[in-house]
Parts: sequence; structure tokens; C-alpha cells
Amino acid sequence: MTLGALCSRDVVVADRDATVREVAALMRERHVGCVVLVRAEHGRRVPSAIITDRDIVVAVTALGLDPEVIRAGDVGSSELYQIAADAGLAEAVALMRLKGVRRLPVVGAGGELVGLIAADDVVGLLAEEMAGLAAAIDGERKREAAKRRTRKPAR
Repeated sequence: MTLGALCSRDVVVADRDATVREVAALMRERHVGCVVLVRAEHGRRVPSAIITDRDIVVAVTALGLDPEVIRAGDVGSSELYQIAADAGLAEAVALMRLKGVRRLPVVGAGGELVGLIAADDVVGLLAEEMAGLAAAIDGERKREAAKRRTRKPAR
């Protein structure tokens, strides 16, 4: 299955010129840990940066800066890693690991924002798969035990 099918499509976005306070308010209102900063390009929303709650704490709050003045684009990650919607989960995990990030914007062929895949999402998806595997193993064990109970031993 592709990331386009697996990613969260309800992505919280803002413009790079939004203030850090505005972005923090969005995070609180939508219960998220990051906001993707986008720019309009040919009628599409194209990711340009990502700002996390940690970015706000480390780059603004800890330094005593005014979140009403600082722009999200000045705090958000200037090096944005993103992944194609037709990529697979293994590719996303490999990129997260290589780049040391927990979130990746998922983009379409034209670079437009399609969704977001986060390490938390990956863990949830893998947990579902592991639960399915565990159920298959348990079912096989139960079927085998039932077969043994119904067969008469050969003499």
C-alpha cells in the first residue's frame, strides 16, 4: 500500500508569515505537534517547511522571544524532507531514520501536499499488522489442536 493511501490527509497548514503564536494556537486547537508551512504554487499547496512544538519551545520560548513577532517560517525547519505519495511505508521509515525526523509531508507528482506521515502513524500501522499476524498464529494453533482432538489415533 502506498503512503498516499496510508497518510493522514487532515494536515494542519499555515503560511510561512504566520506568527509563532498563531501556529501554536493552531497546534493547541487541532491537538497536533506540527504544522506544515505551505506556499501557493499554480493553485496548489506546496510544503515549504514544517514547524513543531519542539521548535517553538527551543527557538522561541526558551530564548524569551516574543511569539507575536517571530514568524513561523523563521523557526520552522528550513531543510524540509518530504516523500512521494506513491512511495511505500518502508521508504518512509528509511528516510525518517536517515534524516532523523519523525514527520514527513507526503506530496503528489506536482509537489502538492497530499498528507502527512508521522512516526506515530507508522507505529500504529505496524502494531495493527503485528496484531493481525498474532491472530493468524493463534488461529493456526487452535485449528491444529482441534484437528488432533477429532482424529482417532492409529493402532
